Amino acid sequence: MVQIVPDTEHRGIVSALPPRLRDLALLARFDRPIGWWLLFWPGAWGVLLAGGQARWGLILWLLLGSIAMRGAGCVYNDIIDADIDRKVTRTASRPVASGRVGKRAAWIWLLVLCLIGLVVLLQLRWQAQLVALGSLLPVAAYPFMKRITWWPQAWLGLVFSWAALVGWVEVRGDELATLALLYAGSIAWVIGYDTIYALQDREDDALVGVRSSALRMGAHVRGGVTMFYGVALACWAMAFWLLRPDWLALLALLPMALHLGWQVFTLDAADGSNALDRFRANRFAGLLMALACWVVGNS
Repeated sequence: MVQIVPDTEHRGIVSALPPRLRDLALLARFDRPIGWWLLFWPGAWGVLLAGGQARWGLILWLLLGSIAMRGAGCVYNDIIDADIDRKVTRTASRPVASGRVGKRAAWIWLLVLCLIGLVVLLQLRWQAQLVALGSLLPVAAYPFMKRITWWPQAWLGLVFSWAALVGWVEVRGDELATLALLYAGSIAWVIGYDTIYALQDREDDALVGVRSSALRMGAHVRGGVTMFYGVALACWAMAFWLLRPDWLALLALLPMALHLGWQVFTLDAADGSNALDRFRANRFAGLLMALACWVVGNS
């Protein structure tokens, strides 16, 4: 019987697929949309803060690109990490690790998803295309980071925030200091939420020798996540101020700040029992930040 991974969100839909398509869907994490939302939101922030409130077509293209490229990244990650995944309880049932999908088939599926990403790339102006292509090396290097650094979440932050650069450059080519602060804040946000996610795997990661920020922080996870969320909010506040030096603009960040504070305050950092729920809450956090960027960028 084909297994569905423990944190699948849409079990009914996935279970209804034929076994082969089900495995491909699981391999690309189509059953867990949180990943593509987290990849998409920084791109939407870049567009909206840059003044692209009327560019809904662009935002939809970025969403499609996020779905395809997040799927491609997951397939690539599973091909590289198959041996490690077999040793971790939460990931042992993944299609490549379990042997249900061979590596050759996985590479073909990766190519198909990249072709969809190419279609999205061709919708952008050449400056944004170059920025988007610049992400390929960091994406390719990410699966190896957990083997060489305690902070693979920082590298993930570079990758999962890249769409902010693409979205901004597609709309405008100036105010790069504002863009840098938006990007830096997004990186800190990713480190925070992915540390929460890594709480689920602390014991298995320690056993197989995989490194993570959750292990590095030890008993100080709550404080560490609070610090990174605080850095994110500070960077975003400075970005807003550079674009619109008005104290009222900073109030747009208040809902996001309250939401991130709720995540940290209610997080069970001891055993990570609610880590997955708090991690998934960042889908809503991304929306709150998008609304803030819409308000400030529209002024």
